[in-house]
Amino acid sequence: MFKECIGRSSNRVKNTVEHGAVKKFAEAIGDLHPIYFDEETGLNSRFRTNIAPPTFPRVFDYGEIEGIHLPNKGLIHGEQVYHYERPLLAGEEIYCFSTVKDYYEKSGSNGEMGFLVLESYGESKEGSAIFSSKQVVIITEAVRKVLMV
Repeated sequence: MFKECIGRSSNRVKNTVEHGAVKKFAEAIGDLHPIYFDEETGLNSRFRTNIAPPTFPRVFDYGEIEGIHLPNKGLIHGEQVYHYERPLLAGEEIYCFSTVKDYYEKSGSNGEMGFLVLESYGESKEGSAIFSSKQVVIITEAVRKVLMV
């Protein structure tokens, strides 16, 4: 079902690393380091502004990949790894997109499960890489049955 989607990508979507969103995200994950929300700390840092926590790209819009229509419930977030060229700076615009890298299935104690491997990217307006991530989405047998209908 998802094998034919391997290699497909979404269009680039503009996102803003908004100061208020960074502060709320840092509070939500319990990381209250002042570099994320205290303006004076940001101004006095080597970045000259606040930065976002490493997992902040989770909130970005990566666009839609043709043929990938996953439900909002019933999926398992299997794994996610981030690689940064530099931190995300508060106030900057990031252009994000995702690509389907792989899809495979395995049998488990709860039946057949699908493993969708996505790579996502964040770039500057000019196309310079800022971060990348690799994510594995586990599609349970119950969800697979619904998708096949």
